[in-house]
Amino acid sequence: QRVLRLAEMCRRLETEEEKVLPFYASSLAEGEQRDAQRVLEETPAEPLAWAMRDYVGLERFWQRFNKAKLEEQALVRERAAMSQRNRRLRELLRQYLAGISVSQE
Repeated sequence: QRVLRLAEMCRRLETEEEKVLPFYASSLAEGEQRDAQRVLEETPAEPLAWAMRDYVGLERFWQRFNKAKLEEQALVRERAAMSQRNRRLRELLRQYLAGISVSQE
């Protein structure tokens, strides 16, 4: 019940685009997708594989989680680039203002 309530809360925070197309298209080729589907349909032989079948329903969660992490990393890098550009522009402005004050005297 708690997971369902959290999912409802998260659903309200999604953008319209995420509600309609929440995930990117698969980057696998058609043959690779068929192979992956065949492997998923096989009866698992190892205990870990049996345990993983219990968590297949969480696949969408992990897709969303990974998408959010990728977006977070992209924003961190963009912020660092913007901060560096801002420092550079401030330095250029400081040099420009120092040049104006020297020439006025």
